[in-house]
Amino acid sequence: MITLYDLAASGNCHKVRLLLSLLGVQYHSRAVNLMDGEHKLANFLQMNPFGQVPVLVDGDVILRDSQAILVYLAKQYGDHGWLAADDPIAMAQVTAWLSTAANEVARGPNDLRLHYKFGRQLDLVAAQQITERLYGIVEQQLQASGWLVGDHITIADIAVYPYIALSPESQVSLASYPALLAWVGRIQALPGYVGMPGMYCSAEK
Repeated sequence: MITLYDLAASGNCHKVRLLLSLLGVQYHSRAVNLMDGEHKLANFLQMNPFGQVPVLVDGDVILRDSQAILVYLAKQYGDHGWLAADDPIAMAQVTAWLSTAANEVARGPNDLRLHYKFGRQLDLVAAQQITERLYGIVEQQLQASGWLVGDHITIADIAVYPYIALSPESQVSLASYPALLAWVGRIQALPGYVGMPGMYCSAEK
């Protein structure tokens, strides 16, 4: 069985839990105690030398980085639609959104949440500016299409979703982004959807 080295409060871990649930894949969640420094112990660092969660173990396969894990799960347990693999342009667009999740999403709404929920000291002005620009771009994309890439859900949506849905903990209102709110509702209405505490709950659900 798959083992997911997990942290309940992590949006990056949530995106992996969400895809596993949407795909109907059974797994064991193994909580990592960051407060006790478990992620810095030698046995964990052998799996991920960066000392970060999530880590996914599937038999002999050991993977770090939430975006990479989404790609693996989509390819191994999903169909081509999750990766948009039938269309090289769409697949490249999915990859671009995975990069956005690792960059603008991480430096924008994720950083704001780290500050307001966990007390992390950082450049709030920069994080707010990145978040505002990001949400405007996502809103524009979702006005043109119901999903971030094409006309169906892909791992691009799963990668970007958690920290946007956690906007209440980032002290960011979604009221000015109707297309984004509708997208959140569509994701939350999917069979097999799982959320996490602190997420915006769509009235569409």
